[in-house]
Amino acid sequence: MTTMTEASVREFKMPDVGEGLTEAEILKWYVQPGDTVTDGQVVCEVETAKAAVELPIPYDGVVRDLHFPEGTTVDVGTAIISVDVGGGSAAPAPAAEQPAAAQPAAAAPAEEPKAAGSGRQPVLVGYGVATSSTRRRPRKGPEVPVPQVSTAIQTELNGHAPAAPAAPAPAAPAPAAPAAPAGGERPLAKPPVRKLAKDLGVDLTTVVPTGPDGIITREDVHAAVAAAVAPEPQVAPAPAEAQAPASYDTTRETRIPVKGVRKATAAAMVGSAFTAPHVTEFVTVDVTRTMKLVEELKADKEFAGLRVNPLLLISKALLVAIRRNPDVNASWDEAAQEIVVKHYVNLGIAAATPRGLIVPNIKDAHAQTLPKLAQSLGELVATARDGKTSPAAMQGGTVTITNVGVFGVDTGTPILNPGESAILAVGAIKPQPWVHKGKVKPRQVTTLALSFDHRLVDGELGSKVLADVAAILEQPKRLITWA
Repeated sequence: MTTMTEASVREFKMPDVGEGLTEAEILKWYVQPGDTVTDGQVVCEVETAKAAVELPIPYDGVVRDLHFPEGTTVDVGTAIISVDVGGGSAAPAPAAEQPAAAQPAAAAPAEEPKAAGSGRQPVLVGYGVATSSTRRRPRKGPEVPVPQVSTAIQTELNGHAPAAPAAPAPAAPAPAAPAAPAGGERPLAKPPVRKLAKDLGVDLTTVVPTGPDGIITREDVHAAVAAAVAPEPQVAPAPAEAQAPASYDTTRETRIPVKGVRKATAAAMVGSAFTAPHVTEFVTVDVTRTMKLVEELKADKEFAGLRVNPLLLISKALLVAIRRNPDVNASWDEAAQEIVVKHYVNLGIAAATPRGLIVPNIKDAHAQTLPKLAQSLGELVATARDGKTSPAAMQGGTVTITNVGVFGVDTGTPILNPGESAILAVGAIKPQPWVHKGKVKPRQVTTLALSFDHRLVDGELGSKVLADVAAILEQPKRLITWA
């Protein structure tokens, strides 16, 4: 291996990109040994228990070693890349002498790679002395040349679980895969799109780009998945005696590793469900006037270029209800045995992403005008969909809204976001027969569900908050009269 002096080689360590997080998984390397890097250049993407984050290198130099392959979970404070900052040769170490972690996955030894300097016990601020516990993702068997789509994905796209495969038909020549980019160039795609393709098992070199300048979009990846699971020509089933017993069917189950955002969400929800005593109340309300106001606001020049939808007015209604009942906006301090009432509202919005459910929040939402709130909601949703939500955006929430109505669901019993006192679930808004001015008429109706922590919100307070939200949505002019 090329000799490197201690003075010229810098080790870039996994930083704490969250607030007190202890580990992160390396999703993608953007550089390889021998590449020249500059201060501030993004060298890899990592996923923590809160979000996916791109890591910039803090100095100039030449990459010498990548200490861990993609898919490895690394402790905070562990060196992940070595950079020669002394202006040495850009040639990487010979392949035969590189550490196993820097070799392609197919050539890596069966045992887990050891972190550089694993015998040391670095002292990290806030964590003390700890030995490395770096883990490598278990291998899932030999790779195949075509994208593999899980049973769960096929069920989502087709509306039903795939049937057990029939006896194999005579092999037919496989269609030629799309040509790889000229000169072996890396397909153009943003990091969230690459992560989506990785999660769905799609090889980006086989995806036809439709974005500007040949960039692969999320829609292109989903189209590739849809093509992979398209129904094949029907083949007459083999005689019963020739079919393999169902017990030999290896496609009946799919195992999905629980890690990152999903792992953190699972732990948080279990902790919340069994720590805070939940109470849920429901109300069904006529929101016809609110829906009319939404249409009027869409045509208002003050909302030009902004996304106006029912969630905007529901959010504003909840903020007004909290101002009228401020004690609901609180948290429980177990150590001090105190209720902490917040005089600000950081409004969380539950968002489903490819990495799992996240709850970013709008800071100081109580102080925002309706147009500003519309802008904040639009930015929050767009950032979440692109996988760019920062850990800071998910910290400090006080109350949350979860909109299950977008899935056609009438209502639910939501679990509190840890550290918060209340969460409002909004059901589907749809026409229903309703008594209006003494006559049964079709009206736009929805069901709201409010879950709250019964240690700090009693039945009266919770009922007042839910009733206020319902009253505003039934008569949205109360947004003015109650302001």
